[in-house]
Amino acid sequence: MTAQTEATSPPSGGAAYGPAEAAPAPDRLPRESFVVIALLMASAFTVILNETTMGVALPPIMDDLNITATTGQWLTTAFMLTMAVVIPATGFIINRLGTRGAYLLAMSLFSLGTLLALLAPGFAFLVVGRVVQATGTAIMMPLLMTTIMTIVPHHMRGRVMGNITLVIAAAPALGPTLSGAVLGPLGWRGVFGVVLPISLLALLAGVLWIRDVADRDRHPLDPLSLLLALLAFGGLVYGLSALGESARGGAPVHPAVPLLLGVAVLGLFVWRQLVRQRTDSALLDLRVFRARSFSLAIGILAVSMIAMFGAFILLPLVLQEALGLPPLYSGLLLLPGGLAMGLLGPTIGKLYDRVGPRPIMLPAVVGVTLAVTAFAFITPTTSPFYVLGAHVLLSLGLSGIFTPLFTAGLGDLEPHLYSHGSAIINTVQQVAGAAGTALFVALMTVRSVALADAGQPAADALTGGSQLAFLVAAVVMLGAVALTFMMRKPVNAPAEGGPGH
Repeated sequence: MTAQTEATSPPSGGAAYGPAEAAPAPDRLPRESFVVIALLMASAFTVILNETTMGVALPPIMDDLNITATTGQWLTTAFMLTMAVVIPATGFIINRLGTRGAYLLAMSLFSLGTLLALLAPGFAFLVVGRVVQATGTAIMMPLLMTTIMTIVPHHMRGRVMGNITLVIAAAPALGPTLSGAVLGPLGWRGVFGVVLPISLLALLAGVLWIRDVADRDRHPLDPLSLLLALLAFGGLVYGLSALGESARGGAPVHPAVPLLLGVAVLGLFVWRQLVRQRTDSALLDLRVFRARSFSLAIGILAVSMIAMFGAFILLPLVLQEALGLPPLYSGLLLLPGGLAMGLLGPTIGKLYDRVGPRPIMLPAVVGVTLAVTAFAFITPTTSPFYVLGAHVLLSLGLSGIFTPLFTAGLGDLEPHLYSHGSAIINTVQQVAGAAGTALFVALMTVRSVALADAGQPAADALTGGSQLAFLVAAVVMLGAVALTFMMRKPVNAPAEGGPGH
């Protein structure tokens, strides 16, 4: 799609745009487009907020249902596995059902899963509820990205896409805080009870106001591709999760088994998609990787997600076990960074519309690298304010990465590939997040055990292990710095100094 055809706002009935000569580039979205995006944004915030509530709620669930920590972790593992399996199919779902159908399916599944979890008589039913929740969650984020790319003109995409950072950063940061506030008066079921009426209201609002914004695709679903996606991405995420558990001595199977299975089946999945895309019927169209900015964006995203999830999993442990902070204090210490990352997103988006991706992303990637390097110097005597400052720097850097990354990466695609590009971005987020968690936990555990065996105190051994993990992350981030130098504004975007710039 050319800059001329993208420069004007879409008509209310679909995604096509009239010639640039017909009307000047708009400064605001039409009201109905704004309502659709606002509702999708609020719904995505709700479902992702729910994703991070289980960490704090797990101990009460374990006590009430009489389960072990190893069993309880399946509430998180099953959620991640479901996301990894369903997300690759979201391109097909969005194209087949349209914006309205995909939204109603996502919020119906999420609401049903929340209800099942709320009423669960035992742990098995609770896991089923989380799986159904995850199925709806998996559809929502690709749907939000695809809709923005479809109905928002080029010169406004940065500022609108910047709100996605608010969703993916502020919502996870607020999840544990919300969970902790609800657990006291309402118990663990209250975590689901608070979310359920919100999701039902979002579902009702969707019935009333969500409309289709693009043409539907009638290509049939390929069952073999779906099966291969389940085995490939499910095997990778489970294997990476088991790698982290194995380092702590708790993995039920050797992580090499699901990892090797996942890699082997992923090769078959890629082959199948290459064959199917010749007839435009691939479950996940891999032609998106022909776009240079998109391919670079995926590489930078993977590295950044590894650093982010690794830091999120290690920092609370270091703060509580090595620095001796209570859980509430450690959570509050990490809250400002998460909120700053989300709230800065819209501002970063506006800046992207003016200057493009590279001037924003380069200092941001360097900032993330410096932040994880700073974490590598934490010791048991380190001031919590040092950790706070480094975490805020990390969060600000990530905020400057995600918005330009999503906007430039997806903006380099042809419109009919937006849904597939969104699905791939969210799949990479899940797999890279699992990889970051596994890598950091494994490195920290191996090093900590070695230091403890050498006679180091427990706190020193723990920080020694975390230092190794963060140093490795800093080295990995140098790869993202190199890739960022090659990022550019999509070729089909308006030139610098054009309308809206």
